Amino acid sequence: MGVATVTLKLADRASKPIAGARIAVEADMSHAGMSPRFADAKEAEPGRYQAHVEFQMAGDWVILLHITLPDGRRLERQFDVRGVQPN
Repeated sequence: MGVATVTLKLADRASKPIAGARIAVEADMSHAGMSPRFADAKEAEPGRYQAHVEFQMAGDWVILLHITLPDGRRLERQFDVRGVQPN
């Protein structure tokens, strides 16, 4: 539990880093009743973004990425964070 740094790499089909994107991070518990946590990922270097996400409770979480590419296209991706442990 607590704040974790999430590092994301964004690349095109040719594996070239995508700079200048905007990434909103939404962390949700995998069960109902918890409010989602939000963070904006900041670009640390071209194509590499970092966000600080607060896991308020032990258990399984789902991370939703709301991505806006530099050309305005939008993508959404999701991944699981299983087994967050209490401090």
